Order: sequence, then structure tokens, then C-alpha cells
Amino acid sequence: MPFTIRDKPGAARSVAYLMLAAAPANFVTCVVLPDSRPLGWVVTTVVVCMFLVVGGLMCLRRPEKVPHGWWLIAPFFATTLITTLNQLSNDASTGAQLFYLWPVLYSANFLSRRLMGVTLATISAAHASVAFRVLDTAHALSDWFSLTVAFGLTMVVVFSLRRRNDTLREVLETQALADPLTGVANRRCFDGEITRAVAWAHRTEGSLALLTVDIDYFKKINDTWGHAVGDQALQQVAAALRAVARGPDDVVARLGGDEFVMLLRTDRMEARRAADDVRTALDESSGLPGGTPGLSIGIALLPDHAGTAEELITASDTALYEAKAGGRGRTAVAHPPAPRQNVDRVPSSVEA
Repeated sequence: MPFTIRDKPGAARSVAYLMLAAAPANFVTCVVLPDSRPLGWVVTTVVVCMFLVVGGLMCLRRPEKVPHGWWLIAPFFATTLITTLNQLSNDASTGAQLFYLWPVLYSANFLSRRLMGVTLATISAAHASVAFRVLDTAHALSDWFSLTVAFGLTMVVVFSLRRRNDTLREVLETQALADPLTGVANRRCFDGEITRAVAWAHRTEGSLALLTVDIDYFKKINDTWGHAVGDQALQQVAAALRAVARGPDDVVARLGGDEFVMLLRTDRMEARRAADDVRTALDESSGLPGGTPGLSIGIALLPDHAGTAEELITASDTALYEAKAGGRGRTAVAHPPAPRQNVDRVPSSVEA
């Protein structure tokens, strides 16, 4: 997306450091060093420096209060500021040009490729406005071309490193949040997903179903056919769960051993149907030596059986144990929690 910011906290710190550093640099360049210091010029410089300090502190301390558009125009603001100082000081030297590195690096790190191109074009035009005014045409043309090419190559290199870093981070995040054997989410990922799902249910008054799935006699599968077949059974169950949980917000996770969960944003009837569909999908895919493994499934719903993520997990676990106690290979639905008795309405006979 052309108008999004990658790593907004990093962008905020980068802009904050720029503004806080630019304030004293601007004051020294415009007030301390010049021989002539008209009062109006001094007042204007002080106002600009105060703006830079306040803006820098705002970006550093309260970045959430800063409008989104500011992070997009920051490199153009910096380019304008640098060019203005170079124009006022008639400075087209290499040292003055190096200050353009900040908008180059900022855009390459935090902005889209389209905005990177616009930033480079802006810097090139800004420097040309100084170079062709201060230097002779031949030197200005050579200086302008060299700077544009050098900064363009810098952008390409930094952007390439940024994409490589993003790819590596995505791989690490996937490894950290996925079960390596089955490819579904792991317990760490599930904990975060159920917390977000419960918040969604409370906010929208929607229904949330948690299905806890356990492979019946999984130890017997391992002991009889070996752990390789046991791993295949786990993978096939995970595949069946994924085939059923097709919603964009549905979650399938392996909590450990032979226990899986499926989190669906649906009601009781659809949750029961999902449990049946999992068994059907598993029957269609099974090619294991011992045949299709049996599944015990416990279902709990929010708000019917629980009000929090912890209560939902507990209710689903309890329903799973009930399915196992009933002979395994079954689906059990949690019972509504017992109503709390109001002690103020306890009959007098009970009190006595």
C-alpha cells in the first residue's frame, strides 16, 4: 500500500531524533554563525526551533497523537528544511548534501517504493535548485547527477536489506507460532487468538465456539504401528480440522500431544455440524494401517457456557472428558453453568 507506514514506532523515533537534532543545528546555522542577525530573522529562527523541539518531543513521547499523514510527509519536510538552510548559506558542498541522507534512509526503511521514488525525485530537484544557483553549470550538472545516482543506489540497497529482514522476521514468527509437525497454530498462538476472539464476542455480542478434539487411544496407535504412523494420524487430524475451519477468523491449533482445538465464530448448531464434518473429512483422507482414528470432541460456547477465555477452555475440556467417559468417539456439549443463588432470597427454612 502506498500510504502505509512500516514499523511506525521506528519511524516515530527516527523523526523525533531528526527534529530534536535539527533545532540546535538550525539555531547555530541561522543565528550564531552569520555576521548579520536581523531581529525578525532571529525571531523567526527561534520560532522554528521551538516548533522542531515540541514536534520532536511529541513524536518521541506521544506518537499516537500525531496524525498519520505526518509520517508520510516527514522526508519531504526534512528535504525542505535542508534545502532552505543550503539556500540561505549558499552551500552546495558535499557536507551540506550529506544531510539529505536522512530522508533517503527514512523513506527506504519506512515508506513504500512509490513514495521512495517521489522522495528521491524531490531531493534531486531540491539539490539542483541549490547547485545550479551556486556553482557553474558544468560543476552543478556533475554534482547533481552524482548525488542523484548515489542516493538512488543507497535507497535500493537499504530497501533490499529491509525486504530481506522482513522475510526473515516472517519466517521466525511462523516458526514461533506454528506446530512444526502439523503446521497448525501452537499453544502460544492459540492463547493470543482466543483472547482476541473473546474480546470480539463481547464487543459484537457474537457467539464463539471452542471445540477440543482428542484422538482416541493415541498411545495404542503409537505402540502398535510406531511413532511414524502416529505422526501421520496427527497430521491427518490437523488437515481435517483445517478443511472444516475455513472462515477468515477460524483457528486450528495443536495444544500438545494428541489434543487439538478449533475456535469458530459460530453458534451451537454450526459447532455440532463442524464436529461431524471433521469426522467426515478424516474418514475421507485416512489411509493409516489401523484405519481412521476415533475422535472425542468437547464443545463449549460463549456466552452460553462461559464468559471469559479461561472459562471457555475449561468448559470445552470438561465436555471432552464427558465424551471420553461416555465411550469415546463421541461429541459432547458443555452444560450451562449453574445459576448463582442469591443469599438474600434463601428460604427461611433453609436458614434455620
